[in-house]
Amino acid sequence: MNTRSIIKSKLIAPCGINCMICRGYLLRKKNKCPGCWGDNVNKSNSCVRCKIKNCDNLHKTKSKFCFECEKFPCLRIKQLDKRYRTKYNMSVLENLENIKKLGVREFVQNEKIRWTCSECGGIICVHTGYCSNCGEKKK
Repeated sequence: MNTRSIIKSKLIAPCGINCMICRGYLLRKKNKCPGCWGDNVNKSNSCVRCKIKNCDNLHKTKSKFCFECEKFPCLRIKQLDKRYRTKYNMSVLENLENIKKLGVREFVQNEKIRWTCSECGGIICVHTGYCSNCGEKKK
């Protein structure tokens, strides 16, 4: 397997997005984003200020994922889900339900299959739909 296609559980954001398939993590050559759980040094301002990652309920309950919150699914998650379903054909609500049902390890294994390029083993970017390694479009 291509080393670029290693998806780790620490790269699964509280909202269920796999940071490994995000263009900020995947495609940046300089100042690569470390993912939601990494420090804020190389993150975009929108990621640093993310209302989901910085949610008081997550911090109060020391929850790792939004599905653990009593307010799940909150309006922010519903809005994010709608945007990602519409623009990128991916559901954060489905991701979170799968993490809850399967556990993060099995979810990550499924993500490896879902987002690995069949041509070269690279990672498909959720935002562009293209392999970060060979440029093939996800089928």
